[in-house]
Amino acid sequence: MNRVISLTFALLLALLATGGAKAQSKEFEAGKNLHIYYNVLQMLQQGYVDSVSVDKLVKTSIDRMLATLDPYTEYLPDEQKEELELMTTASYGGVGSIIKKVDSLGVLITEPYAGSPAVKYGLEPGDVILKIDDTDVKGLNATECSNRMKGQPDTQVKFLVKKGRTGEVKEILLTRERIQIDNLSYYGILENNIGYIKLDGFTVGLAKNFRKRFNELKERGAQKLIIDLRGNGGGIMDESVGILSTLLPKGTKVLSQMGRDSSSLVLYKTMEEPVDTLMPVMVLVNSASASASEILSGALQDLDRATIVGTRTYGKGLVQTTASTGYNGYLKFTTAKYYIPSGRCVQAIDYSNRNEDGSVGYIPDSLKRAFKTASGRTVYDGGGIEPDHTLKVERYSRPLYSLIMNDVVGDFAIEYYKRHTQIAPAEEFELTDAEYDEFVKFASGREFDQRSTAEIEFEKVLKSAQEEALYNHYKSEFDALQSKLKNSKEQVLRLLKEEVKPVIEQEIVAKYDAALNGLNVAVLNHKDAEHCGSHHLYIVRLLGKTREDANRVIEQMAERGIACNVHYKPLPMMTAYKALGFDIADYPNAYHLFENEVTLPLHTKLKDEDVEYVIGNFVDIIKNL
Repeated sequence: MNRVISLTFALLLALLATGGAKAQSKEFEAGKNLHIYYNVLQMLQQGYVDSVSVDKLVKTSIDRMLATLDPYTEYLPDEQKEELELMTTASYGGVGSIIKKVDSLGVLITEPYAGSPAVKYGLEPGDVILKIDDTDVKGLNATECSNRMKGQPDTQVKFLVKKGRTGEVKEILLTRERIQIDNLSYYGILENNIGYIKLDGFTVGLAKNFRKRFNELKERGAQKLIIDLRGNGGGIMDESVGILSTLLPKGTKVLSQMGRDSSSLVLYKTMEEPVDTLMPVMVLVNSASASASEILSGALQDLDRATIVGTRTYGKGLVQTTASTGYNGYLKFTTAKYYIPSGRCVQAIDYSNRNEDGSVGYIPDSLKRAFKTASGRTVYDGGGIEPDHTLKVERYSRPLYSLIMNDVVGDFAIEYYKRHTQIAPAEEFELTDAEYDEFVKFASGREFDQRSTAEIEFEKVLKSAQEEALYNHYKSEFDALQSKLKNSKEQVLRLLKEEVKPVIEQEIVAKYDAALNGLNVAVLNHKDAEHCGSHHLYIVRLLGKTREDANRVIEQMAERGIACNVHYKPLPMMTAYKALGFDIADYPNAYHLFENEVTLPLHTKLKDEDVEYVIGNFVDIIKNL
């Protein structure tokens, strides 16, 4: 094996040396250093005092090497290829749930995705997976558990589950599916005919989905549009260009990218006919809006097509390319910078020029350059997208951040879900004073930092006073002030009730919530209908249609923005079935489905117009099968 490697390096050196007396050429330097690297690796493998893992040494050296470049350049070995798939497609093979590994319990189900296998097979927040395919999870970490739960779609995985609400231990055999994380998480009509679309990332297919939803909003009467990019860290550049195609004339230059020199310049123009070039558009951004979000918002700003509102964006103007390294590994590396229509680059940090200590700094204001938008407004490069209108950033207290980061709020929400089979509709749900007292008791027994910012700053002053011998002279004053600032966990939670309570309520609603595609619905969770993921599929088959017909119904409903794996309202849907000549009362099993669904933990209600929308589309699709 070593002879083969030595021969490979010898051949490599010979090839690199070809071209005459280029002793100090870049090619020679690369070959020399590769040879040195190989010799060091071989010496360690053969003579180091303890046995060494060559794979681990090589992976560590690659990671450390790439870390000297920028945070976005990284090597992804075979075992991390699912991360690459998730980054580019927002999909993976698995059961579809957010999980948390709790050493004393197992794998805790915290939030199943609507319509996922986890939901279809009855997993709920608070359920605990004890074994995965007969392997006890106690000896596994979170990543190992997640990897075992994932797998190719249509393969099976077996769980031993302890139910959160009943404590019952049961075995569940799930069939994995392709889990698609929807980066267009919400769209709908707000007051005054304002359309609203929330984008959470830029993955394959987002632009097509955006175009479809934008068209639907226009059909429903939208006269203005808000695109919410807050917290959107970006993704695939082409998807942002695709979204720009819906709002700008075909052929509009929206982006350029350039690598080491001008010969690498690539121009991007809108390729499709737009949906609307006149509707007023507002884009919401914040400091976590980055990369493709900055391409979208920056291009719309430069072309004066939208008003940008919020806070300055992150400032990532670097383009990454993915290439195979062989052996199923991939290198994701920075190959260019991108420039929006005015010519400016939004990159905020200069990784190419590091300080002597290896740190990197932001581009100083003195080096930022002015550019002009299409209408002549002045904008600047070197630091993200500056909004046209800046909003005051909402600030939260340190204790609340700590409650969230230590998952105290999330764990309480799960406990609440386990004890309450139903809650009020999302817009009406509110914790009672007694329930908030329960949270105070729950949180007081958990680890979190209850110190206020004032207390932290005082501790710094106190430390300085002690170092400068001032403390003893003013000891009584220092002690008195420290006593006033110091509060117990219970005291802090009661003082911050108005700030903490809404956050808890949101987290609790999220455990029950299965809102999808703008319709306020609740998840259907039953097992009575054989081979079907929804009562729609079951009823369609009772109507004398084939399974293929049923699948077509589900697909066509989804195309119209309606999820078929959700429960709408029993009585209106019965009316729909009767309109199709089908009396559900004649089928006890089917009637049983509706009867049981009424008692499910439903917390949402469809508006009348949404009920009509669902029923109308369902009847229309069935009649046209």
